Amino acid sequence: MSDASTIFALSSAPGRAGVAVIRISGPAAQDVLEKMVAPRPKPRSAVYRTIQHPQTGEALDRAVVLWFAAPKTETGEDVVEFQVHGSRAVVSAILAALSAIPGCRLAEPGEFARRAFENGKLDLAEVEGLADLIEAETDAQRRQALSQASGALSKLYDGWRARLIEIAALIEAAIDFSDEGDVSASSFAEARKRAETLAKEIVAHLDDGHRGEILREGFRVALLGAPNAGKSSLLNALARRDAAIVSAEAGTTRDVIEVRLDLAGLPVIVSDTAGIREASSEVEQEGIRRSLAVARDADLVLWLAEKPESIPPLGLSRETSLVIRSKADLPRESRNDPEFGDLAVSAKTGAGLDRLIEAIAERAGQAIGSPADPAITRARHRQALETALADVQAFLTGSPAAIELRAEDVRRAAQTLGRITGRVDVEDVLDQIFSRFCIGK
Repeated sequence: MSDASTIFALSSAPGRAGVAVIRISGPAAQDVLEKMVAPRPKPRSAVYRTIQHPQTGEALDRAVVLWFAAPKTETGEDVVEFQVHGSRAVVSAILAALSAIPGCRLAEPGEFARRAFENGKLDLAEVEGLADLIEAETDAQRRQALSQASGALSKLYDGWRARLIEIAALIEAAIDFSDEGDVSASSFAEARKRAETLAKEIVAHLDDGHRGEILREGFRVALLGAPNAGKSSLLNALARRDAAIVSAEAGTTRDVIEVRLDLAGLPVIVSDTAGIREASSEVEQEGIRRSLAVARDADLVLWLAEKPESIPPLGLSRETSLVIRSKADLPRESRNDPEFGDLAVSAKTGAGLDRLIEAIAERAGQAIGSPADPAITRARHRQALETALADVQAFLTGSPAAIELRAEDVRRAAQTLGRITGRVDVEDVLDQIFSRFCIGK
């Protein structure tokens, strides 16, 4: 995607604003300064200048201008930033003027970040952390993304890769001194010892309950129950808006409705589902099938019931479910009716909602765990780690007699870890990663 051209884009949000930020990166950035805001400012100094059209000299805006000289910039190239008034007219006029300068073109999605990667300013894991930081909706997501964008995961994986290279060097020494039995044996034994320690660390890192992925994507809560159990009303109460249609007619909810919430700084996705019952309608049957599928994939299932007999006989795990007595504002038919459920909630009056939110946030916090240690945030990382671990274990369990094959096991493991940060060939994933960015980043 990158080439010798100079790219530009609006890097702040589109639409009317007090200030809009336009970024330019590439070899013609200084030419942009000469033609649009002469005289050229000193590097890393903010100046207030009139921005002019490069061909007509027409004044387009008065703005703050900054110039960052390569290579000490975000992209590794010359970078210019215009902080202009954020009207659509101003932004459009300046973007049109930039396109009139030879060698300048509008940036593609993620192209600034891709140039930073290609110029060694960011590795691939840091780029993914940057993408997550842009998408972060809660404080916990921000902290995790910022940690990854700052290189916490890269430091861990690069450290493991460096240790694998050291192990490979020991194996090569064992091969080179194969005619000296003591030297060869001691080198290989030291390689195995180090590999065993590293394998245990990778296993512990993988055995994390997917906490990083849960935090990045959201802790999933499924609302299940019989028709008219109050699922849609509870969803609306949690979302504090009419996200789902509420009706006394059974089977109103046919499809899964999702709402994203921020509970105690944690991302939570609550899904309203079709009521569980014996249905004759094919449409309702499909809705129930989807409800059960959502329940299987959920991190927490809330089963809503008005009466004890509405609790399903199917065994819900206590670790991943709560039974909620819904419509707690309604009087019980008889004083002898038994109490049931983990919590009682009324979506109408709000009674019990605070306790329910606390319970969900507590379960989410347990699943996500402590943010102190770097966590796996993507399936791509987990798959690479599992593959690298398999190669290390192949080295440990393989026959020392085939020492060249054992060396290949370690080489493959190091190469696989290198793909996470982009130290080795990752062309097959670059386009997919950078296309997720907005234009201007």
